[in-house]
Amino acid sequence: MKTNIYNLKNEKVGTMELPDSVFAAKWNPVLVKQALEAQLANKRRPWAHAKTRAEVRGGGRKPWRQKGTGRARHGSIRSPLWVGGGKAHGPSKLRDFSQKINKKMNRLAMFSALSKKLKDGEIKIFENLRIDEPKTKQLAATLTPLLNLKKDQKNFDTLLVADKENKNIMRASSNLPKAKAIRPESLNIYDILNYKNIFIERETVGTIAKHYKI
Repeated sequence: MKTNIYNLKNEKVGTMELPDSVFAAKWNPVLVKQALEAQLANKRRPWAHAKTRAEVRGGGRKPWRQKGTGRARHGSIRSPLWVGGGKAHGPSKLRDFSQKINKKMNRLAMFSALSKKLKDGEIKIFENLRIDEPKTKQLAATLTPLLNLKKDQKNFDTLLVADKENKNIMRASSNLPKAKAIRPESLNIYDILNYKNIFIERETVGTIAKHYKI
């Protein structure tokens, strides 16, 4: 599959062949949804936690003797029946939300999403994405004409896939609204779907195909 290559002035400077296994995969919405849900679930950490009777402070001594008082028998004042006692069936921080998804399925979902975005014109290949200094202002000035944004628009909605040596763009993108720069080895289904536009450095195309080889 052939595609155009652009420079940072948005001028066409050539063409290149893209690997069909990555950029010409069949659209599979069910698999993409499964991979996305698994990634989000694996990032989830349980915060809600209610102490059980074993975790509540106190209650080590039997409140009164077993028989002869006329009252109900109790072994601890930290029973769920007592005010200040433990919770019987509350949420636990030990809950595991993780979901298993095979590596091959995850990669196929990524290829499916990348292929659809390329077909929809949301992926552009650039000769390079290098800027002179790691300045957010400089990167914003570079991206604004590429995305046809007005000067007062601050939502860039762009994922930049750059070589690991391109440290300037990694630093400059950290303060840019709805923009992110990642290495090709860190590509994932969430970032692919979360950003409307994906700008890829020409050198990283081969890295993507090699790193995510099935």
